[in-house]
Amino acid sequence: MSRAEPGRRRMRMSSSERHEQLLGVARALFAERGFDGASVEEIASHAGVSKPVVYEHFGSKEGLYAVVTDRELRTLDDAIMTAIAKPSTSYRAVIERGTIALLSYIDERPEGFRIISRDSPVGSTSGSFALILDHIADKVEDLLRPPLVRRGYDPALAGVYAHGLVGMVGSAGLAWVDRREPDKERVAAELVNLAWNGLASMEHAPKLMSRTARG
Repeated sequence: MSRAEPGRRRMRMSSSERHEQLLGVARALFAERGFDGASVEEIASHAGVSKPVVYEHFGSKEGLYAVVTDRELRTLDDAIMTAIAKPSTSYRAVIERGTIALLSYIDERPEGFRIISRDSPVGSTSGSFALILDHIADKVEDLLRPPLVRRGYDPALAGVYAHGLVGMVGSAGLAWVDRREPDKERVAAELVNLAWNGLASMEHAPKLMSRTARG
């Protein structure tokens, strides 16, 4: 979204249109400068309004920031939950869909991702990026438990594997957001390859080689 030039005549907008415009301007500035670096005065200036208009809609900078972060967190959570909830006979397909959903969110909403992955969610009601990843990992844990049982693995370890998988994809996303190379399909394929083939070849009773060598 392009920002209005400072000093530009105030556009005639409905209350809901102004609300969305302010959110778009604030989202861009929060992504660029963080919560502390973006001021209400600057947000108002870029939107072509006065500071009281911002306060009228959101109460405070914290209130505005909370709306921005809540919207991003819900968008991300909904996208991934929808992706992994689709019926499938292949657990690999579930992992692929979840990975693509996260990378697609990053690709399509990089500003939003920078906000939720970098800043503390001041006043947010939806948690944080870390809490969203925890929520996703809880769902993945439920998906992993049955195949682990069928293959003779300890089902109590499903949570460890789930958080490891989700954390790996989340961490890769943080590294990918600024470069976005290679493309998301390639990144997803490589991550799933690492996760799936690692899971497929797991030992039933793994030991740390460094511990074994010590005797």
